[in-house]
Amino acid sequence: MMKWIIILFINILIPLQAAWGGDITLRIASHSIRAAVTNTPQSRALGLMQQAQLCGNCGMLFVFPKAGKYSFWMKDTPLPLSIAFIAGDGRILNITEMQANSTHTHSAHGDILYALEMNKGWFTEHAIQTQSQVQGLHQAPLGQ
Repeated sequence: MMKWIIILFINILIPLQAAWGGDITLRIASHSIRAAVTNTPQSRALGLMQQAQLCGNCGMLFVFPKAGKYSFWMKDTPLPLSIAFIAGDGRILNITEMQANSTHTHSAHGDILYALEMNKGWFTEHAIQTQSQVQGLHQAPLGQ
């Protein structure tokens, strides 16, 4: 059994981690988040597709090469998520709830440099609202 877990880790999780660009720690108010970083076109396209779960304070940070109005959908993503669209200065512009496996698009309400996906309802449960400041974004590699 242990052999199969190791093989799974080597064949699936390590390549995904490499594609994602590592993890960073972010803070919003008093809440700490471990975020996998996606900063390349390939890793942003993959996102959390095929992921069945996230830990309670884990998420995925999308980093773009330049500020703009970006949109997201949930095609092939089996878990419902919340997304915060974040300006270059770290302010959350808007937060949207997204349904699993949906092709409905969710868009930023202004130019963003980052987007943070968390388990559905995470921002509401932690009283995070628009204009909240995300700290630690400077740790993320630049978007490509």
